Amino acid sequence: MSFASRPTACDHRVARRRAPRSVWQTGAGKGLAVAAGALLVATIAGLALLWPHGRSPHVPAAALSASTTGATVVSRSTPDCGGPTRQACLRIGARITGGRAKGRVVSLLVGPVDFAPSLRRGDTIRVEEAGGSFGFAGLDRRTPLLWLAVAVAVAAVVLVRWRGILAIVGLAASLLLVTHFVLPAILAGRPALLVALVGALAVSFVTLVLTSGVGAQSLTAMIGIAATLLLAAIGGVVIADLDQLDGRSSDAANALVQAGSHINLQGVVVAGVVLGALGALTDTAVTQASAVMALRRTDPTLSAKRLYAEAFSVGRDHLSATVHTLVLAYVGATLPFLLALHATHTPLADAISGQQLAEPIAATLIGTLALLLCVPVTTGLAAMLAVRVPAGAVPHAHGHAH
Repeated sequence: MSFASRPTACDHRVARRRAPRSVWQTGAGKGLAVAAGALLVATIAGLALLWPHGRSPHVPAAALSASTTGATVVSRSTPDCGGPTRQACLRIGARITGGRAKGRVVSLLVGPVDFAPSLRRGDTIRVEEAGGSFGFAGLDRRTPLLWLAVAVAVAAVVLVRWRGILAIVGLAASLLLVTHFVLPAILAGRPALLVALVGALAVSFVTLVLTSGVGAQSLTAMIGIAATLLLAAIGGVVIADLDQLDGRSSDAANALVQAGSHINLQGVVVAGVVLGALGALTDTAVTQASAVMALRRTDPTLSAKRLYAEAFSVGRDHLSATVHTLVLAYVGATLPFLLALHATHTPLADAISGQQLAEPIAATLIGTLALLLCVPVTTGLAAMLAVRVPAGAVPHAHGHAH
């Protein structure tokens, strides 16, 4: 006759010690860490291999904008422009405030009054020098923009506190990656799409680590972002080829072509689509990963299928607002062109055939498709991870596990 032994207090203590207290002590957590680590290594390797060495090809400054010097308007007049049609032109006197010609007063013809900016005495402007003569380059808009940036930074710190500071640091790091890697690498002839993908992944890592920490939510979101960016890149390549979007729809692109640059402008179009969708993707992916983890902590009995369904319902509501924001952002960017089309009564069907409107429309549609895919991809990854982790080991928001 056998007797089953009852669990003792010591057995309970051993069981508690053996139960994983962190997501990283589980097989699923270790798998996530390995996948994220491999993605990080690939990103770093991409940065190293694609990093531009040497100087970028020179594009004549006159093609876009030359180096300028500050000046202050000291006088203005509206003489006749001359020519067969009578019209007034704006002519100003400006005192140079920097460079070798500092203190010198020069006369500048701005252009017909109807098309010239409104300039008054005391306004700060930028002038460009060519062959010893000066020309009007434009208003000096740097100071207002600087104060606006300061106001945004202060508001972020006051309202979001230390996370606002981290967000600002992340934004600064992201801009540095764009200006010191993405742009120089593309100008150096590296594949634009590959550069954009590597740069986008690097930006995502920096942003997620600073704002969400290193946790299950952030790493799951990172995997979801990488998968979605890859799908968006493939979609961008396909539509750019089918619609023959060669990227030659702006003065900047034409300047690069005239300079003999070896840049693949069609690749630049797709690269812009990838980078443009990144911000919305990051927000969506983090939201979905956090929603799944929160549901798992609230109800540990939910299966992966139920977790996915419940979190997807949250994502559906968030998705509609995010897509709306993305579309309006592109509309705002092309608003002057859209106004011109409306004023000239150009049919929309004809305008879409023009590359100047076809490119932002394609970018909007690919970005929207990326967002639509991001929700099921990230939610599915998070649900598969969550059900394989004890509820007590599921981390809370910002990557803190209990």
